[in-house]
Amino acid sequence: MNTLWSLYHPAMPPFLRELAATPPMARLRQVGMNCGCEYTAFPGFSGWLPYSRFDHSLGVALIVWHFTGDIRQSAAGLLHDVATPAFAHVVDFLHGDYLRQESTEGRTAELIDASPELQAVLRRYRLTTEDVADYRRYPIADNDSPHLSADRLEYTLGDLRCYGFAGADVIRAFYEDLTVWRDEAGRPELAFRTRETACAFASAALSVSRVYVADEDRFAMQALADLLRDAAARNVLTEDDLYLTEPLVIQKLEADPASAARWRRFRCFRRVERRANRPEDGIWYRIPAKLRYIDPLVVGQGRVSRLDGGVRRTQEAFLATDFTRWIGVPEEADHKNDGQL
Repeated sequence: MNTLWSLYHPAMPPFLRELAATPPMARLRQVGMNCGCEYTAFPGFSGWLPYSRFDHSLGVALIVWHFTGDIRQSAAGLLHDVATPAFAHVVDFLHGDYLRQESTEGRTAELIDASPELQAVLRRYRLTTEDVADYRRYPIADNDSPHLSADRLEYTLGDLRCYGFAGADVIRAFYEDLTVWRDEAGRPELAFRTRETACAFASAALSVSRVYVADEDRFAMQALADLLRDAAARNVLTEDDLYLTEPLVIQKLEADPASAARWRRFRCFRRVERRANRPEDGIWYRIPAKLRYIDPLVVGQGRVSRLDGGVRRTQEAFLATDFTRWIGVPEEADHKNDGQL
């Protein structure tokens, strides 16, 4: 069991256990949460703790179950990433959807409908594909950014653990301070009981948000997207192959000499540089990123950004992140990577 699951809810209900045992969910055990970045040699990235889409999905389901006790909402939380491809949001970069990062979600209902194992469990619990294919129907599971949902909560806590930014005691304190309150429009939302904990959580969430938009992260995702695009253009991979596990996709890449060389080079990337103007040599990108952050509610008091000027200014600085610089690997560094293959 993932180390956070027992925190989210002390016991796993049978319907979640049965849904999680189906082949579409089992595939997510070998699809990472960190979008291929963990395969590089960038300092820190290769040392991350294992964290899969399966870990995340079951965590979201348990959080929803803990706070709602509703089988439909919890099952929808479990299945929200069931159609996530290998390397996850790298496919958004492949499709030019890196600012919204929604192109990974298009096949959810189709995949649930096509799985006899999922359908059998759903029927057993009197659920339909429509009940569980869109977790946005359920505000505790998902809502508009920067509000706090089970999805945002789980990947924030999971990445605080994965990146080594927070220990078990801090994560537990965040979680145990939560309850359900009403947002400005009267919809249910996860909220903190105490202002101090909410402010600490908002600051911790920004620490992982900065990783999501770091030069190394953006460079790795775009470089891997280009690698996959080239492999698809040469019929090494198909779009459907991306809905296998990451080890199987990597196996296909390594079976082709050109893709294998590019994959080995990708694995060796360890330093990204910035330039005001694009150099003539090397691999360079100028690419923005989706700015994810969380502005949580405090019960009876409002959002953290209105309660704490320091947190608000930090959020504003994050939202003003400058993406105008070119980021990349100079030719000499790229050749050095080649020499280490």
